[in-house]
Amino acid sequence: MLTNKYLNGVPETSRARDGLWFQKEFLSEDNLKRVGALNEIAQGRGQSLAQMAIAWVLRDKRITSALIGARSVEQLDNSLDALKQLYFTNAELAEIERYAQEGAIDLWRDAREGAA
Repeated sequence: MLTNKYLNGVPETSRARDGLWFQKEFLSEDNLKRVGALNEIAQGRGQSLAQMAIAWVLRDKRITSALIGARSVEQLDNSLDALKQLYFTNAELAEIERYAQEGAIDLWRDAREGAA
């Protein structure tokens, strides 16, 4: 969800349409509002939402790598551009924290319930 792909709904070519890899309920109105707000923060930083998400993960010095799901060289190049702006101000971090919430998404709930 941390790309600009879903800001205006689910594209026809999206894997979210088949429901196998991405559940449509993840794209709730509340989640999309939060993603939209995060996108505005990213634009203010001169980054795409995906780039800001990668930079946010890498801001912690304990993190040595971030896994990205690039499906093309273009996506990989775009993701690598996150390295151009890794610094966050305290104000940016505080604003990100306002919107970076779980949003009732729990990918592991079914697996945990099945293991009980």
